[in-house]
Amino acid sequence: MVKSKIMAIVINDKVLTEDSDAARELYIKSVFGKPIENKIQLSLIEAAFLLEKGRLDILDGKNRSYEFERFLKLAKRHEPNFWVRYRVYSDLRNRGYVVKTALKFGADFRVYDRGIKPGEDHAKWVAFPVSEGSTLTWHEFSAKNRVAHSTKKRLLICVVDDEGDVTYYEIRWKKP
Repeated sequence: MVKSKIMAIVINDKVLTEDSDAARELYIKSVFGKPIENKIQLSLIEAAFLLEKGRLDILDGKNRSYEFERFLKLAKRHEPNFWVRYRVYSDLRNRGYVVKTALKFGADFRVYDRGIKPGEDHAKWVAFPVSEGSTLTWHEFSAKNRVAHSTKKRLLICVVDDEGDVTYYEIRWKKP
């Protein structure tokens, strides 16, 4: 059975779906976005993922559909590090993890283990996407590690190479 595309519109740095059962199902079954009245509000990263998967038809202010590349340009204007963050988000989602924002934790994402939804249990990791060529000082690394430790999560450094492939490094506290 082919699922029909869900209609959505861009509003600043968010995407709002139509009022439909299919849109609500995205939230209930797959934990995309958050409910706003009878619609689902998606982040730019969630919307890009669903657009690339063919699940969403996103319209601009002139009722024109966004192609994936055009939507990426829009998203990059709102978020300078969008491509690196998107590659990590997309890779984790494709592997079966639920990925949500972690701004209140001081991280990019919180990542739930496979089969776990927010509210059922806590996220297992806080994730920090970085590009392969970027540098991280020991002070920055220590701060990220403290964020993970203080929120009782594991630190996941997600390195995106020039081809868009992601390598993950999990950092845990170890007592000798």
